[in-house]
Amino acid sequence: MQSKSMEKKAMGCVILLLTKVVRNFMCRRKMAYRKFQSDKPSHSLLEKGAVILGSQDPSHWDVVEPLPSYGPGTELPGKRYRSLVNGYMLRDVVITGDNGTIDGQGSVWWEWFTSHSLNYYSCPHLVEFVSSESILVSNITFLNAPAYNIHPVYCSHVHIHHITVYAPPGSPYTVGIVPDSSDNVCIEDCSISMGYDAIALKSGWDEYGIAYGRPTANVHIGGSNFSSSLAFGSQMSGGISDVQVQQLHLYDSLTGIEFRTTKGRGGYIKEIAISDVDMLNIKTAFGANGHFGSHPDDKFDPDALPLVAKITIQNIIGTNISMAGNFTGIEESPFTSVCLSNVSLSINSASSSPWQCSYVSGFSESVFPEPCSELNNPDASSSCFSLLKPNGRAAVL
Repeated sequence: MQSKSMEKKAMGCVILLLTKVVRNFMCRRKMAYRKFQSDKPSHSLLEKGAVILGSQDPSHWDVVEPLPSYGPGTELPGKRYRSLVNGYMLRDVVITGDNGTIDGQGSVWWEWFTSHSLNYYSCPHLVEFVSSESILVSNITFLNAPAYNIHPVYCSHVHIHHITVYAPPGSPYTVGIVPDSSDNVCIEDCSISMGYDAIALKSGWDEYGIAYGRPTANVHIGGSNFSSSLAFGSQMSGGISDVQVQQLHLYDSLTGIEFRTTKGRGGYIKEIAISDVDMLNIKTAFGANGHFGSHPDDKFDPDALPLVAKITIQNIIGTNISMAGNFTGIEESPFTSVCLSNVSLSINSASSSPWQCSYVSGFSESVFPEPCSELNNPDASSSCFSLLKPNGRAAVL
């Protein structure tokens, strides 16, 4: 329980946040804001039918320093545009509404990005909280973000539910939700369709993420519909672990679930449990790529090898799948303990090799089509993970 002075400070920060971003957007109809008593969290309420429009004029957007775990920055080196809704070191914040809409009007940003004509700074996100705690985002529609829609970074206790997120299929590198070096994150009952990923878990980039050293951990994702991939990485140098994914419907996507990393990342992706997923019209159901992405600069350590291990995927049904799985590990650091159970995929092609595997090992049972031999090692079954735990955390069988 925080003190009244801390609560007042947090509420003051939220008030500043909501008034500060007014010049970054145009309102149609009305945005409602309500301040509660000091023993309750601060709220931003978006009324039914209200629409917040992100300005397409870059001069309306503040500029801030890049995040420390990303070194010089992501799309462009140097500073970046501040997110439309943003906060730093906040506590007990609620952003909700009666299905009001935040529309980033990202088409002009996508054009600049695609044509390599971004002026000076990286594209902004719609919502970003940095070093904050106890955040709730719910009952809002997010449209056409220039980049990410919701980006909690260095945060704890984040709950995102009952939101709709959309950007057209051709929108470059648009992502729905990006838990980034954050812990105790719950994402549920969401509908997300993006140009790139529905959800991407991250934790910093190469030597900068390793030095910052804050992982993404204890994440639950469930009860949602995604028309884009669920991704882990590739910027995962602080580590990603203890993630549970359950009851998803994935459809009309190039990739269903993908693990991404490369030499120089360091870090780890481990203790991931995925269960009860229905896939429809997916090009590649499962992917693990050890040669994915670029580096922020030439200072990365090529000997900083990532660890990808202890991943369980079970109770999966797929229809109209082009390729079951493509697991391409790293020769110096193979992916290990990749376990598949009760997986049935209807392949839409006559390919004789629905699975491709290299530098990966694991165990499988009741999997169709039959996976590659690297995933049929009975000795690896002892290192597989179980989803059936009373406290909801993965554990070695």
